[in-house]
Amino acid sequence: MSPPRPPLSAEDILAAFNARGVRYVLIGAFAAIAQGAPIDATYDIDVTPQRDPENLERLSLALGDLDARVRVDDLDEGLLFSHDARSLARMDMLNLTCRAGDFDIVFSPAGAPAGYEDLAPRSVLITVGSQDVRAASLTDVVHSKEEAGRDKDIRVLPALRRFLRDHPDRPPAPEEPVDT
Repeated sequence: MSPPRPPLSAEDILAAFNARGVRYVLIGAFAAIAQGAPIDATYDIDVTPQRDPENLERLSLALGDLDARVRVDDLDEGLLFSHDARSLARMDMLNLTCRAGDFDIVFSPAGAPAGYEDLAPRSVLITVGSQDVRAASLTDVVHSKEEAGRDKDIRVLPALRRFLRDHPDRPPAPEEPVDT
């Protein structure tokens, strides 16, 4: 049995990224839910950061601010890990935990191999708590879930497709230009 995880405060995690000026796109189920999609709550958030060295250095600082640790089943508090821009540049994915909950950093999400550069131009500006964030468009979330093909992704696809069909007024493009 896995140990209990800290309750999710997506706002606090995103506030740490925003305070450091990290460029990222919120992806996955949380991005869909935050845009009104009627799917079950998720217990973590997923982000795709821009991979340039300066942004990765800001990301490393934000991870330090959060006291982020590698998420493992056997330790509630996770494992300490060293990171900087160079080490983050070599990563594909990180499953992390912190006092504000669990989050994943996914550099090349399914359906968007260039990550941030693929998603940012079509992202939408949303608000999570008091934080303004860029979220993957619902179309990109659907595409990613189709490409991932995991059981949990396949289960939510009908609801996501129905929501997209029934809400054609959902913004398919950014409300303001995204500096990539």
